[in-house]
Amino acid sequence: MAVKDQQVSNQSQCVEVYFDGSCPMCRREIAVYQNIKPDQPIYWVDVSNPATPLPAGQSKEQLMARFHTRTAQGEMLSGAAAFVHVWAQLPGWRVLAGLAKLPGVLWVMEKAYNGFLPLRPIIQRFVLKFDTSHLPPTLVADIRTDHAGETGAVWIYKGVLAVSRDPEVRAFATEHLLTEQRHLDAMNDLLPVFRRSWLLVPWRIAGFLTGLLPALLGKQAVFRTIAAVETFVNLHYQEQIEKLNDLGTHPELKAQLIEFQLDECNHRDEAAAKTTKPGGFVARLWVGAIATGSKVAVTLARWV
Repeated sequence: MAVKDQQVSNQSQCVEVYFDGSCPMCRREIAVYQNIKPDQPIYWVDVSNPATPLPAGQSKEQLMARFHTRTAQGEMLSGAAAFVHVWAQLPGWRVLAGLAKLPGVLWVMEKAYNGFLPLRPIIQRFVLKFDTSHLPPTLVADIRTDHAGETGAVWIYKGVLAVSRDPEVRAFATEHLLTEQRHLDAMNDLLPVFRRSWLLVPWRIAGFLTGLLPALLGKQAVFRTIAAVETFVNLHYQEQIEKLNDLGTHPELKAQLIEFQLDECNHRDEAAAKTTKPGGFVARLWVGAIATGSKVAVTLARWV
C-alpha cells in the first residue's frame, strides 16, 4: 500500500499489531510497547508463530516483510503509518504520532523505513550474535560458564587421546568425547557468539593439558582426573537447575541441563569405578588443584 493511500487513524484503539517475533530487534521494540499501558487494549500478534491465524487477504510473507496494524475500523496499515498508529495509542509516544501529522513527515518516515528493510536481514544476523532473549536473564552468565566448561571438556579428552595408547583409556575417552561434543554443539546453539567467553583459547589449552598430563602418568590418573572434573560439573549444573526451579520458567532449558547433568554423572561414576587404586599425596594434590581451577574458571567465564 502506497504512503499516499495510507491514513494515520485518529481512533484511540489499535485492535491488532502484527510483528515478526523471530526478529530480535522486533521483539525488543514490541517489548518496549507492551510495557506501556494503552488507553484501550492492543492485541499483539506474532506472525512468525505457525499457529497464528492470519487476517483475511494477508499472507504470512506480507506480514513478516513489513510492520502492520489493523485499526478498530478494520483498516490495515503498514510501514510508517502502522508505527504512527501504535504510537498514537501509547502515553509518552503520542508526541511522535503528532509530529507525523505535519506535512511531508509521514512520507519521509516511509522512505526511511523502506530504506531500512533491505538492511534488516544483515542487521538481524549481527544482532543475533548478541541476542539472549530466549534465556533467563539471570542465567546468561551461567550458560556462558557451561559453554566454556563444555569447551574445556572436549579438549580434556583430546588431550588424553593425544598421548594415551591404553585401549581402555582410549575407548573411554573416545566415547565420552562424543558426548561432550554433543553438549558443546547444544551450547553453541544456546549461546550467541558474542555472548561467549572471550577466553575460549585458554580454556582449550587448559582442557588439553588437564587431559594430557594425567594420560602421561597412566590410566588411573586419567580416571581420577575425570571423576574429579565431573564431580564439580555435577554440582555446577545442579545450581542452575535449582535456579530454574525457583523461576518456574524455561522448562526446555531445564530438561536440557538435567540431561547434561546425568551424562556428566555417568562419566563421573564410570571413571570412579575404574579407579581401582587409592591415590597418594600427589594424586590428592592434583584433584584439589582441579577443584580450585574449576572454581576459578567459572568465576572468570562469568565475566570475561
